[in-house]
Amino acid sequence: MKSREIRTFRTHPLLLMKSTIEKFYRAFGDLDADRMLECYHKEIIFEDPAFGKLEGEHACNMWRMLCQSQRGKDFQIHASNFEYAEEKGSAHWEAYYIFSKTGRKVHNIVRASFEFKDGLIIHHVDDFNLKSWAKQALGLTGRLFGGTKSFKVKMQQQTQAMLKEYERRTAE
Repeated sequence: MKSREIRTFRTHPLLLMKSTIEKFYRAFGDLDADRMLECYHKEIIFEDPAFGKLEGEHACNMWRMLCQSQRGKDFQIHASNFEYAEEKGSAHWEAYYIFSKTGRKVHNIVRASFEFKDGLIIHHVDDFNLKSWAKQALGLTGRLFGGTKSFKVKMQQQTQAMLKEYERRTAE
């Protein structure tokens, strides 16, 4: 009798990255932070012009805060142009929402890049034109100051203070 060969099938790394990124954006469209965070490595580093650099649980809490703040509102996301290479990936995504502080409509166009470790996203960078965002969200003030370094620094201070307050409230 021939012995039976037992085969195990592994998902190709590119397919795993593809499914991880697509899952992340499907969950984001549903404002489901828990499902989004299933795609993140425990040592995640997230960076964008609005928050700056966030690591670990702070990055996760940023998504929890964002998703919670948009529930029940006119929030839409469209993700496309997924690209994958060895341990890296990218996507184009666009968000449509009302900026709560001013009530102004925002259409933010973002280029995301990802690095993977153990099949999960370990480094996520969202890049967008902060001046364009500021013009839409803040009107004249954004048009005048949105492209300056001092605006970016002040914005990151404000968003990180909001995140700290969110983390304080949810820890109680």
